[in-house]
Amino acid sequence: MRKLDAGRCETCGKTFGYYLIHCGFGDCSYAYCDKCGCTAVLSYWSWDRSPNTPRLPDGCPPQQEICADWEPYLQSCECGGQFKKGASPRCPHCIERLSPELATTYIEKNAPGTKVGWTWQRNWHETYCIVIENRSVTDNYKYPTEELG
Repeated sequence: MRKLDAGRCETCGKTFGYYLIHCGFGDCSYAYCDKCGCTAVLSYWSWDRSPNTPRLPDGCPPQQEICADWEPYLQSCECGGQFKKGASPRCPHCIERLSPELATTYIEKNAPGTKVGWTWQRNWHETYCIVIENRSVTDNYKYPTEELG
């Protein structure tokens, strides 16, 4: 388990734990569930471990949110939602979408790099993704991928 920093939902005011993942350092892409906000982390390292792991589709930028062409390769979330481009992380208490602009307050307050000039990207689709309350899945691909093509 990772150390969780504290965030606060702008809708219900309740606090929750979170951590950030830098997709450049982690060599991955990500998507959020459109229903509960769970984070799917898709590691590029798994390409070496399994020949059935789908590769990044042509035209999809690496190390950030997935492109829509990758959605059909992902299993559904355990809540019944889908991991989709454009979905957002959600408060674990009220399930409302979290604003990346309003999250800047607690993300920059908790980040050690802020003291030396680091700033939050202020969106849910670039290099950093957020995992709320350790709710994430890794490499949740549908297998075998040959049936998806």
